[in-house]
Amino acid sequence: MSDSPAADKPGLRERKKAKTKAAIQEAALRLFRDHGYENTTVEQIADAAEVSPSTFFRYFGSKEDVVIYDALDPVFIEAFRAQPRDLKPLAALRRALHDVFSELDDDQLAEMSERGRLVYLVPELRQRMTDDMLRTASLFAGEIALRVGRSPEDLEIRVFTGALMGALMAVLVPALLEPNPDYLGGLEPVFDYLERGMPL
Repeated sequence: MSDSPAADKPGLRERKKAKTKAAIQEAALRLFRDHGYENTTVEQIADAAEVSPSTFFRYFGSKEDVVIYDALDPVFIEAFRAQPRDLKPLAALRRALHDVFSELDDDQLAEMSERGRLVYLVPELRQRMTDDMLRTASLFAGEIALRVGRSPEDLEIRVFTGALMGALMAVLVPALLEPNPDYLGGLEPVFDYLERGMPL
């Protein structure tokens, strides 16, 4: 990880890759919406995105990965790293989530909800999401550990990360079933509760 903005800024090649990846995901979601997830093939997605099937597989390992992929992960990590160093991890996470969610437009929020509902409704996607959540938890643990100068394998780091992931899922999953979910508003009481030490 670099603290240098110049080193972290994506180059033209990376931006082109990100654009292609986004175009494939957008085409896939459109086809899933029109024809259903089960009835859509990789070949149809590639054709709709105007790429070859081999190009599809350079960006996504499977049809499931198209839904699971979240372009906001690196955006959130960047926002977390940008928080003042004197902020404790929970406060930094809260501000980072606020910064990211407050910048999302209606189309981005709708796409996030659409992907989430697909994961919720399609069994094979729920299984795939479990694997991705483990990856995300490991990523978060690494960032939190870096901020506090400890190992990602530290028991307290792992417990903290697990509690945070569970708390976020507790509010985000039910929100997926709402017509116009207020993700940012829903997260506020979660962090209030966490900051109070989760009393029962």
